[in-house]
Amino acid sequence: MRIVVCGAGYAGVTLAKRLEDGLREAEVVLVDREPSHLIQHELHRVIRNPGLADVIRLPLESLFDRVKVREMEVESIDRDERVVRCADDEIDYDYAAVCLGAETNYYDLPGVEEFSVPLKRLEHAERIRERVTDGSRVVVGGAGLSGVQVAGELAAMDRDLSITLLEQFDAVAPNFPANFQAAVTEELETRGVDVRTETTVERATEGAIETADGERTPYEAFVWTGGIRGPAAFGGERPPVRSDLRLDSRTFVAGDAARVVDDDGEAVPASAQAAIREARVVARSLVALAGRGNDGFGPRPERFTFDSPGWLVSVGDGAVAQVGPTILRGRAALALKASVGAGYLSSIGAVRNAVDLVNEEVGD
Repeated sequence: MRIVVCGAGYAGVTLAKRLEDGLREAEVVLVDREPSHLIQHELHRVIRNPGLADVIRLPLESLFDRVKVREMEVESIDRDERVVRCADDEIDYDYAAVCLGAETNYYDLPGVEEFSVPLKRLEHAERIRERVTDGSRVVVGGAGLSGVQVAGELAAMDRDLSITLLEQFDAVAPNFPANFQAAVTEELETRGVDVRTETTVERATEGAIETADGERTPYEAFVWTGGIRGPAAFGGERPPVRSDLRLDSRTFVAGDAARVVDDDGEAVPASAQAAIREARVVARSLVALAGRGNDGFGPRPERFTFDSPGWLVSVGDGAVAQVGPTILRGRAALALKASVGAGYLSSIGAVRNAVDLVNEEVGD
């Protein structure tokens, strides 16, 4: 039996590790265009600290004993033929899991893709750093968690920057609890970030952002974190998936590649936390199904319920955490963030990186 995992982000690596441990007889193949797993939630820190790249970039071959790693870009998944198609090869599967994550969505806004830098890969962090010089005016489009972290990291740089964070909704960190939003806003403003909510980007030109209310904001560097779309293998779409996380009887999906509705009927936010927990559910379902052989029948897949214990976001050298109704800031939030990150790294076997990350996060 062959199980193909498409994508080596949080969901894909977590799933492949669980399958390696739980299925001794099955062939598990992990396909990704990159040879490394990137700790995405720490990527913003590479803008200020390029040396951190070696801590958050993990060679895939170092994480697995039996999983076969194939460095190829997934172009499509033929679910009728049960084939993963790549540029120069195709891989048959008995079961597959699509964990390709999401790409940056520019919403066809004129000039935004052309003039901005997203933050999805290490080279993006490097480009942002190169564009930011002493006295630069920087605009960050989108105040979700990624945009908040970019703005906070830029504000912590010793370069006398003017940083403007634009958000079309009425608060930063939209869709999160109000007390979390308020704490994040205060952390940003304390660091000198100009937070502008209810401000919709309409277009970008070389050197300025134009908003729907007619305002024009000049910039030397423009970072866009304003939304996500599905992977190219799904034609840029994020298909809706119910709580069994199935596209069909042989194909599962986990992470940001799909729009998941959990077993309580609630939309699941696109986040590392959700991706990891979805992958664990898919792993248990696949282990149970694989135990029945290739007949395509088996126990009903486990259903996913997302009940978040809380949320974390970095803001420069600080952080905001929500645990239940309680908001943590300062050293307590940083310590919690470090422990969560280290816990994930340890779970995929990267103990040395976990130690290094904790030292970077809370060490003086």
